Amino acid sequence: MKKWLNLINLCVALCTGTALAEPSAKEALATLPYYGSAEFTPHWFTPNSSELVGFHQIPAFSFIDQQGESVTQDTVKNKIYVASFFFTSCPGICPRMKSQLSKVQSEFIDDGDVMIVSHSIQPANDTVEVLQQYAQKNHINAAKWRLVTGEREQIYSLARNAYFANEDLGEYVSNEDFLHTENLVLVDKNRHIRGIYNGLNNTSVANLIVDIKQLMLE
Repeated sequence: MKKWLNLINLCVALCTGTALAEPSAKEALATLPYYGSAEFTPHWFTPNSSELVGFHQIPAFSFIDQQGESVTQDTVKNKIYVASFFFTSCPGICPRMKSQLSKVQSEFIDDGDVMIVSHSIQPANDTVEVLQQYAQKNHINAAKWRLVTGEREQIYSLARNAYFANEDLGEYVSNEDFLHTENLVLVDKNRHIRGIYNGLNNTSVANLIVDIKQLMLE
């Protein structure tokens, strides 16, 4: 749904001329928009411009991955990464999302600048040992794809307030419910959100791979 909303917002921007300004000879607008709110309204900036000072970024975080290693904002420093939310015992959308993310892993397996970070929404059950077994079973490369667990409150706060993952993306009713979304969030090297994709859709994930390659050129 958000992907369609992004396209609608982009069409409005193109028609009104409010978001796409003609770049100067010395500056070029980013090939992908920046997103700073739950409405996912696209903003077009010159990379590293002053307009990005104070613009929405994924805040600091601290988790543990399937290897028992710490994963923080420093882990993804100067890296492009794809964020997702899952739990290992999920019988529904998670296996299909895992299959789609495996395509991303394969495409960028030799590129150290690209990562995947999948957050467990059942951290009490998804211990390091459980995540490690899940990773081994599903051929997840620990160097490329981090399955993280940690404090439930931090995971949910990040999901809702940083990745906007409860805004028409998943099933959310109250703080006691598990947030569950099929969407993938693309984050650039400065922890800005640059895209959102349906992790169950072949075309959407193909677009994600293309957009990652675009970001690598910025």
